[in-house]
Amino acid sequence: MNTKVDKFRALHVPGDPLILFNIWDAGSARAVAEAGAKAIATGSYGVAEAQGFKDGEEFPLDRALDVVAGILRVTDLPVTFDMESGYGDTAVAVGLSVARALKAGAAGINIEDHLPGQSALVPVAEQAARLRAAADTGIFVNARCDVYRGVKPDDYGPHLVDAVLERARAYADAGAGGLFVPFLGDHGAITKICAGSPLPVNVLWGPGRGTRDELAALGVARISYGHGPWAAAMAWLKDQAGAVFGGEVAPYAR
Repeated sequence: MNTKVDKFRALHVPGDPLILFNIWDAGSARAVAEAGAKAIATGSYGVAEAQGFKDGEEFPLDRALDVVAGILRVTDLPVTFDMESGYGDTAVAVGLSVARALKAGAAGINIEDHLPGQSALVPVAEQAARLRAAADTGIFVNARCDVYRGVKPDDYGPHLVDAVLERARAYADAGAGGLFVPFLGDHGAITKICAGSPLPVNVLWGPGRGTRDELAALGVARISYGHGPWAAAMAWLKDQAGAVFGGEVAPYAR
């Protein structure tokens, strides 16, 4: 039994969502942990960009796991690692990569249902096999479902909720522990997905998507911030540097 995996799994409670303010290295992990986090989550975009790479599994797995190791040196909290599409062309390869993440100390992972550089979703049965290989390692698998990716709110409809729930059932049968539905802010759709999903539902926070209490009332079990914290930190750094180079002295405006 992996107590950190069990502890992390227990944090996913519909109606009492776990907040994950995504980080990108050991230093940002320490700051978020000291702020009161219950768990630490990497975001693949920020992790890659912080090292000069682009998102989409361009950042080598060996180096990404070094980042995880560094995070675990500064916190005892459960750490979930964004593995993008699983770092594997096949289900077997995904399982081997995920086993490495578990061995490195990660309690959970995210896996997307589209492959790097592709917009089409992986067929349900194929994605379920990839998730099964990941879940069989014993790690908590948060299965990302990109049905709403690139869809404009005007094009939302019951068919998208149905498509998400079809995948949710298949992913649950494959052993996933959570369902991540990013790019969705419509509260009616979120409510239906939370009610129909056999897995606790994770949403991506963004401006206008509601407060924690509002999302909790919809049945959400996990709220992630994605690359937002990294982007905000970089914007702040650029603004401060620009002020200094423009003649001001260490303004550090908040």
